[in-house]
Amino acid sequence: MSKITYIEYSGKSHTIDVANGLTVMEGAVQNNIPGIDADCGGSMACATCHVYVKEEWLNRLPKKEDGEEDMLDMAFEPKKNSRLSCQLMVSEQLDGLVVNLPEKQV
Repeated sequence: MSKITYIEYSGKSHTIDVANGLTVMEGAVQNNIPGIDADCGGSMACATCHVYVKEEWLNRLPKKEDGEEDMLDMAFEPKKNSRLSCQLMVSEQLDGLVVNLPEKQV
């Protein structure tokens, strides 16, 4: 298990234990975290699980694949620290990860 913190656009914070091997998106959906819609169920086809990763975590994550970059182009207000949470696999290396949720999902 790894602790992942999801910060809503309003500033409300949710820190939950997510089983290693799940994605950051799956952890949010299973724990009813508002702000991650996950319309495509994690198949990288919608960008409704868009999050902003805290800068200090960016180098610990796998690089974005081209498909993720393409989907992020359709996300609401993408930034250089934008990621699709369905592409972030939870592991011990991500224990303590903090992600901010955008104002809305597309």
